[in-house]
Amino acid sequence: MKIVRVLSIFILATLAAAAQNPAPAIFPLRDIRAGMKATGRTVFSSTRIEEFQCEILGVLENAGPKQSIILARLSGGPLAQTGVLQGMSGSPIYIDGRLAGAVALSFPFSKEPIAGIRPIEEMLQNEPIPRRAAGITLDPLQVAAALPPRQELPFGSARLTEIASPFWLSGFTRAAVDHFTPAFRALGLEPVQGVSGGGRPVQPAKPAPPLPGSMISVQLITGDLSVGADGTVTHVDGNRVYAFGHRFLATGDTEMPFARAEVVTLLPSLNSSFKISTPREWLGTITQDRNTAIAGVLGRQASLLPITLNLRSRDLSPRQWSYRFNMIQDRLFTPLLLQLAIFSAIDATERTSGLSTISLNGRLLLDNAPPIPLSNLYASEMGAPQQAAAAIAAPVAAVLSSGFDSLKMRGLELNLEISSDKRQLTLDNLWPSRREVRPGETVEITAVYTGERGVEVSRTARYQVPIGAPAGILYFTATDGPSANLAEFRQFLLTPPRSPDQLKSFLLGLHANNRPYLRVWRIAPSLQVQGENLPAPPSSMAAVLKNTAAPQPNSLVAEILMDPADALFSGSKTIQVEVKE
Repeated sequence: MKIVRVLSIFILATLAAAAQNPAPAIFPLRDIRAGMKATGRTVFSSTRIEEFQCEILGVLENAGPKQSIILARLSGGPLAQTGVLQGMSGSPIYIDGRLAGAVALSFPFSKEPIAGIRPIEEMLQNEPIPRRAAGITLDPLQVAAALPPRQELPFGSARLTEIASPFWLSGFTRAAVDHFTPAFRALGLEPVQGVSGGGRPVQPAKPAPPLPGSMISVQLITGDLSVGADGTVTHVDGNRVYAFGHRFLATGDTEMPFARAEVVTLLPSLNSSFKISTPREWLGTITQDRNTAIAGVLGRQASLLPITLNLRSRDLSPRQWSYRFNMIQDRLFTPLLLQLAIFSAIDATERTSGLSTISLNGRLLLDNAPPIPLSNLYASEMGAPQQAAAAIAAPVAAVLSSGFDSLKMRGLELNLEISSDKRQLTLDNLWPSRREVRPGETVEITAVYTGERGVEVSRTARYQVPIGAPAGILYFTATDGPSANLAEFRQFLLTPPRSPDQLKSFLLGLHANNRPYLRVWRIAPSLQVQGENLPAPPSSMAAVLKNTAAPQPNSLVAEILMDPADALFSGSKTIQVEVKE
């Protein structure tokens, strides 16, 4: 009896939920004809859903890969003045009370509000976009190359394009937005600054589910900094939500929180008018970002990356600033957004051109693993903030690109100290204490570095030639952190890590900029096996490993860390010492 009672309660609850969000009947694409009248729903002001009218002009069959587009003329409300608005993406279209599709495409500079409507059948299919295999992102600014192009359909002399989603950035400086705008535009996004409320959505105890025609805001960053994109809900099926009628970031499987949005006003434009809106309350998580729609789950909480960013001015001490925000975890977009946030935070407090030195001290927090320390120094006459932002994003990109499910980030803590000088030391000379050495003996290598205002510092390293070392030339290279990392990174790309431990070992072994390094090597073949270097392997071992190891022309014998300084070391020089029998 108890089981029957439980099942009855479950069935009643399911029926009640269905009654609250009744699924409308579908108007099939095959039955749509030119001249039909339709009704659309969207928000023009606040959160009030209003109706507008549509006249079906025809169907563009096979406009995309096995995709069709319904062409319609919109009217009613403010559309005669604004045309098709950014933010209308996903506005549901009904014919005789049945759902036919969603507003998804438009003609830029069009004199009339002519729109392309995505058939609802295609949105519900939610066809996946082929995704590239996981790999290290060398330059997060080139993320656009990894994504399919935005859909543009030829139509006479104009272009029927996906309606751009208003892409709001709040809390960022103008210079930061300008610097990263080309990267966002390559993704089909038009960043807009200062016209969004940028507020922090609240988490109500029991939010009311959105209705078709409601505005939502998909949030990529939330907190002291905000990045989001707005669109319209097309269809609600239980706890499933479909919106936009086209892709947002084209990331496929994803986790992006979304909130109910309120329209503040409309901004008519000769190019493309748009809605100015602000997020209000959390609703759920977008889990699919596909070619024909985005789809999500109501009530689900997204897994975001908490970030703490503290800045201290060395020139204006003890002034300091702190930012706290949460960011989506995506191997393509997170590194780009992280660079944007760091660059903006520096630009808001310090200059981003001219002499600058930035010291980094932080931690990359991992689940069920010790944190990865982040410590480095960047100095430049131009572009130190860009260097720092890209360098900090690199290990984050490596973890996200690795594909290891067990290697999950749970936070990022960054502390930056900034000064308006260039603390850089350049390698000027390098010499050995002796030109010939025998096994068991020690040779001293001295490097001299020079800086501004006649500053000169020296660093000395001692190397003892091992007993039994073969005769021949031994090379000593004094180098800096970036050069040493480049050598390691080339090997890393040839033989990517095959386990989380190998990746963590690589990240922990990255060379800092505030000390020089002495690399001891020979011209002799070596093998790179699962991220580990095997110098001068026996021929029998080389034969066994030839199909699984990457051959290297040189063998790294040793690496010696020289004393650090509160400055960036740069430059590389190589000398040689002969080992006698």
